[in-house]
Parts: sequence; structure tokens; C-alpha cells
Amino acid sequence: MIKIEQIPFQSTWTIRLEVMYPDQNLDFVKLENDAEGIHFGLFYKDKLTGIVSLFQEENIYQFRKLAILDNVQKMGFGSKIMKHVIEFCKDKNATKLWCNARVNAKDFYKRLGFHETETTFFKDGYDFVIMELDF
Repeated sequence: MIKIEQIPFQSTWTIRLEVMYPDQNLDFVKLENDAEGIHFGLFYKDKLTGIVSLFQEENIYQFRKLAILDNVQKMGFGSKIMKHVIEFCKDKNATKLWCNARVNAKDFYKRLGFHETETTFFKDGYDFVIMELDF
């Protein structure tokens, strides 16, 4: 019923737009280094329902644009795809996984073992804090 697998970067764009920036256009959610990333999709009942993008710099990984469709929020899919990413990074001998978390989502990341850093910023109408998970 639930399957997580690597997907082409172009497959992430529609969900990014719908969930994260519905008032923008498709070009707004495209990352200039999308082609260099590793992208995961969570499929629920064979439908792409959640996505996250992962980028590597040596042994440090950053994930970006975690998004789960609104109609399946609160079903644990965000945790499932993030646990998949964490295990993927461990398997790759990562030393750290980090993200720019929206401040209103930081408790979600804390439950997954991330800690809050002192670095905060405001972008695109949202407050962010850098969250890190050390391996």
C-alpha cells in the first residue's frame, strides 16, 4: 500500500507547487541543482503522494522540499519518507543530514532526532531554522 522509491526530479515539481507554494508558478519550485539531487517519492495506493529531494556535498546531505499532499496529511507519511532518507544517508556513511526547516515544522524534525541550530532566516514569506541530525 505504501512504497518509497527514487523518482526523476521532474516528478517532484507538481507536489512541491501544490503543497508548498500554491500561489506561485511551476518555475518557482524548480531548484537549479535538481538534476544533481536524489529524489524520493512516497506512493500510497500507487499514487505519488509525497516527495523529498536530497543533495550531497562530501559526507554531508541536505534534504529540501519535503511535501505530502494535503488530503493525506497526518497519516505518518512525512515520518515514513524521512526515516527512509535517514536510513539512506546512514547507508552512504553520511556524517550529517540537515535542512532549512519552516519554524512551524521544527517539532516534527525534533521527533526524528534533529536538533535546532542558532541559524534562522526569513524567505518567501516563511521563517526558517536550520535543523541538523548528526550520525
